[in-house]
Amino acid sequence: MSKFNRLLLIAPIEMTRTPAFDRADALASATGAMLHIMALDNTHTQAGSERFRSEAQTQAQPRSSPFVQLHRHWLEQQARHQQGFGLQPTVEVIEPRSTLDCVPKRVRDFPADMVIKDSQYVPAPERDFHLTLDWLLLRDCPAHLHLVTDGKNPKPLKILAAIDLSHLEELSQGLNDRILDVASTLAASCGAALHLLNVSAWAVLGGNGTSVPTSTLQTSLRDAVNDVQDEALGVLAERYEIEKKRRHHLVGVPHQVLIHFARQQAFDILVLGTAYQHAAGRYLGSTTEQVLNQAPCSLIIVKPLP
Repeated sequence: MSKFNRLLLIAPIEMTRTPAFDRADALASATGAMLHIMALDNTHTQAGSERFRSEAQTQAQPRSSPFVQLHRHWLEQQARHQQGFGLQPTVEVIEPRSTLDCVPKRVRDFPADMVIKDSQYVPAPERDFHLTLDWLLLRDCPAHLHLVTDGKNPKPLKILAAIDLSHLEELSQGLNDRILDVASTLAASCGAALHLLNVSAWAVLGGNGTSVPTSTLQTSLRDAVNDVQDEALGVLAERYEIEKKRRHHLVGVPHQVLIHFARQQAFDILVLGTAYQHAAGRYLGSTTEQVLNQAPCSLIIVKPLP
């Protein structure tokens, strides 16, 4: 089981305690990790088109230095409040003239175990034209990314780890183990119930990325695939001491099953992995992308090994 030593909260410029703020405090307290708070300028955290940024945006004047000082002072007050609980958060306000693109670089300069921020929803018609900070961090940040959707339980009570047993673990760079390591560490630190889910529905043909529902396969082959995945699920669950009543092997379209099950069972956090690639500077589609656009609860997106 790993240990969280450094957490990075990306806070909005508004001087309010968002759900991500409360979640970061709760996780820092539970894990004993150091918390660093980085505040961003509001104009650069809104969904904005990189392709079609207006001239007015490009030439916008930065806010005054006193505003930045005021915000830093407010963050320091919040940090002093948390020190009463044994924590010593540090704070930083990125100057308003900084662009959205510089944020992942600044995040990489601060080697956090996890980056925490409020989830930013973008309507479907706008996703092809807008690249949000969530997507930039998903694509470029090496740390695990925690996107918080609500403030119901700052200290999570139920955590769902979603794994993919359709590939050999060697082909996914041990991603299933990384997912379970993160999920089990948080569950143990927070005293949360940890559940494990595998969705069996797809078989990859010919190594070309084409997928078909397993219902089109011969019954005997489908049963054999399910048996192998059941066995692998049991092995992983035993390794991380997940009791049988919290192991789930469901059938269906992966992202649909994940969204429905997480919402139905009222999980506080869904932990899942992503293996990504670059194409025209964008993150390519996957189960993670589908879940991200319809998040049923807060998400922790575990990154593959570099």
